[in-house]
Amino acid sequence: MTCTVLLSNCKFDFAKIQCLSDSDSLTEKPPNREEPIHSSRSSSLRSDSMDCSLLLISLLLTIPSFAASSYVEEQNRDRIIELPGQPSNVDFRQYSGYITVNEERGRALFYWLVESPSTRDPKSRPLVLWLNGGPGCSSVAYGAAEEIGPFRVGSDGKTLHPKLYAWNKLANLLFLESPAGVGFSYTNTTSDLYTTGDQRTGHFVPQLSKLVYERNKGFKSPAINLKGFMVGNAVTDDYHDYIGTFEYWWNHGLISDSTYHQLKTACYSVSSQHPSLQCMEALRNAELEQGNIDPYSIFTKPCNNTVQLKSFLRPWMSRAYDPCTERYANVYFNRVEVQKALHANVTRLPYPWKSCSDIVGSYWTDSPVSMLPIYRELIAAGLKIWVFSGDTDAVVPVTATRYSVDALKLATITNWYPWYDHGKVGGWSQVYKGLTLVTVAGAGHEVPLHRPRQAFILFRSFLENKPMPMT
Repeated sequence: MTCTVLLSNCKFDFAKIQCLSDSDSLTEKPPNREEPIHSSRSSSLRSDSMDCSLLLISLLLTIPSFAASSYVEEQNRDRIIELPGQPSNVDFRQYSGYITVNEERGRALFYWLVESPSTRDPKSRPLVLWLNGGPGCSSVAYGAAEEIGPFRVGSDGKTLHPKLYAWNKLANLLFLESPAGVGFSYTNTTSDLYTTGDQRTGHFVPQLSKLVYERNKGFKSPAINLKGFMVGNAVTDDYHDYIGTFEYWWNHGLISDSTYHQLKTACYSVSSQHPSLQCMEALRNAELEQGNIDPYSIFTKPCNNTVQLKSFLRPWMSRAYDPCTERYANVYFNRVEVQKALHANVTRLPYPWKSCSDIVGSYWTDSPVSMLPIYRELIAAGLKIWVFSGDTDAVVPVTATRYSVDALKLATITNWYPWYDHGKVGGWSQVYKGLTLVTVAGAGHEVPLHRPRQAFILFRSFLENKPMPMT
């Protein structure tokens, strides 16, 4: 469930998004270990699966035309009048509906667009596309409901509560459920679910950014004025991610010495998507030794049952973090009146809405080994790139991120330093030539969920192109 952000600094009102073709894709020539390697399905993946490539191609075509009368009609149709259980003082507009990806195959992606408040002039605010990984996890469930969206779902599964540090206070937010089969997104041909090569968003966002960058070449005033991207706790490079992950597990006392050595021997030379039998055995041993913890936030009690939860929560934690938020979202988004308000589930899907798709997660087999070549290309192109990491995540831990960033061999502009939130250390940062690395103290895999105020400071610094505060 790697959380990711793609920033596009567009003059923004509203554009109904439609994908116009299914042939454009992002292709990589098969190179050495650091370059993306596709599975044997790569030819069909390149023609059938690049949903976000299509989204951005369509954005390139539609954003300049949002004032056209046809778009105004579609805008009104997708306008959310009111969500069930929402607060009464909502001062921003919302839209949701479907993006047609492939009409022939009956494939469509669900989106939810949240504008900045009217008092903050949404037309002058940047547009941020938020994607979640998994693979196969919903950006509505995690990005919108848990992390950066304007509302959190109450424990009753009916009530929406405003978030003090919602990111739409700084930007217009676009949440996309991708690929088809995730959340409310659908396809009418089941085989598409097995051939769709969705990348974990640590891969997805750099690839999307590369696509936009390449499409913008030769245009003085491109339709999408791409400024940069930001990824959090992101899968970046298999080799360095493995080194950092296993080291984190061992250093935090989550695995034994023998399992640590077994992991290093069996897993370093294999792909994370195609591990050897020996590596799989070592990973199973590590999972057993870790026990019943929340690997996405190792110091947080997992959501096992409500009795344990009530005895565990302290007053400040009930306001700041509830480990059962995913359950509340599953109840809320399966309510018929909620789906009607969102213009969702219009085809009456034969399965309930879920935060993550078991099918996509189980059958997702196509994964580039490394994003480092794309990072190097986009750094050379001058894009603003920030990488952030919550330091209590054991799934894609901070050590994995640091090893991957170090492999880029970038010159240091500002050495490792603590950054502050109201006089207290909020985390640490290092500024490289072309990339800024930020850690958030006490945050897990979903940084805005665990540390909402610190994540808000991080996002604001990114938008303003300022370093993390040193005092």
